Amino acid sequence: MTASGGQKSRRGLRTVVVTGATTVLAGSGAGTVSWATYRLLMTQAGAARAVIGRDTSKPPEADGVYAPGAALPEPWRKTTPVDLHLMVFGDSTAAGLGCLGAADVPGVRLARGLADATGLRIRLSTKAISGATSKGLAGQVDAMFVAGPPPDAAVILVGANDITKKHSIRASARRLASAVARLREADALVVVGTCPNLGTVVAIPQPLRTIVANWSVRLAKAQTVATTVAGGVAVPMGSPLVASEFRAAPEILFATDGFHPSAAGYELAAAQLLPVLIEQVRGRPGLPVAHRGT
Repeated sequence: MTASGGQKSRRGLRTVVVTGATTVLAGSGAGTVSWATYRLLMTQAGAARAVIGRDTSKPPEADGVYAPGAALPEPWRKTTPVDLHLMVFGDSTAAGLGCLGAADVPGVRLARGLADATGLRIRLSTKAISGATSKGLAGQVDAMFVAGPPPDAAVILVGANDITKKHSIRASARRLASAVARLREADALVVVGTCPNLGTVVAIPQPLRTIVANWSVRLAKAQTVATTVAGGVAVPMGSPLVASEFRAAPEILFATDGFHPSAAGYELAAAQLLPVLIEQVRGRPGLPVAHRGT
């Protein structure tokens, strides 16, 4: 996240606490217990705010043309031969915040994996913006149309900031569906990585962590439905398997800010997305897919 994005996420945790405390205390008739629980959640949110959002660095620049087996990308020019244009939309996780080098950025892992699996030359373009929520997707898609023709394939990663800023789950899913539909209408394949499970973020203590975990799961389910209805394919980034990996090794899979994935975390995320992306590309008519590795 950017500095402003991090500050907004930290402020958003207060809203999470207020709403979450209401949920937790709904069945309690004891005023002293209610206030004690509320104050506990507020204290926990303050501790989490002190950690989350500290990373003000920029993600590595990763755009370019990735050829099968090539160690480095080629700079893209209008005269550069390209078989498929892959574009990445979303938030700081889509942009790769937390990565120390371009090779670790999720878009790069996807472009390289797609190139090696299909034999295609893949142009990678990143429209994702650190700190973005689903509200920002419309602007990112607008920017894509202004910049040039739509991509052949798009990957969207969004949702974590919708949770920390306590956006409506229904509204967040609706905005995602709109972005997917616009890309599909432009004949782009769309793969969506749904909201990760923020219950794996150790900087958020219990019981607040359980609250944001529940909201993460609810948003991911809504995103899956919205994506499918709009014509895209959803990949569960907060699945029990992925969440258990992050819980088991947070010191390895999280970056130093304790919120964004590390290089190893992004590798795990890309491993969920890549097979689905390859399958979608191979099923697209008119592409010179070599079907390598099948």
